[in-house]
Amino acid sequence: DVQLQASGGGLVQAGGSLRLSCVASGSTLDHYSIGWFRQAPGKEREGIACIENYDGSTYYRDSVKGRFTISSDNAKNSVFLQMNSLKPEDTAVYYCAADKDAYYNDEETCLAGYSYRNWGQGTLVTVSS
Repeated sequence: DVQLQASGGGLVQAGGSLRLSCVASGSTLDHYSIGWFRQAPGKEREGIACIENYDGSTYYRDSVKGRFTISSDNAKNSVFLQMNSLKPEDTAVYYCAADKDAYYNDEETCLAGYSYRNWGQGTLVTVSS
């Protein structure tokens, strides 16, 4: 199975940007779907962005559409989450997850935690007001 390492979190002011990275080892990500999830204190984990590498389809949670961009770099065996116009409500621990040969073809399934078997450790994003 693939192992995932998320990084890039930190402290940023509202309106700022961060780029999260999810580096894979043990397998290439060519035939994986990869999702970014977050969990804020006292709240449930939520899926915010995902990419299906077999065809490049991407899906986003409404609250991050237009601000966050997920991308995949097969040469680096990595997936990135560019986060712009950050808000205090984006503060959370962010996780990446992956599943092989998963062809979701719909937003709800791609953004659901139950769709993924491989999870990386979290990286903390704190947005100050």
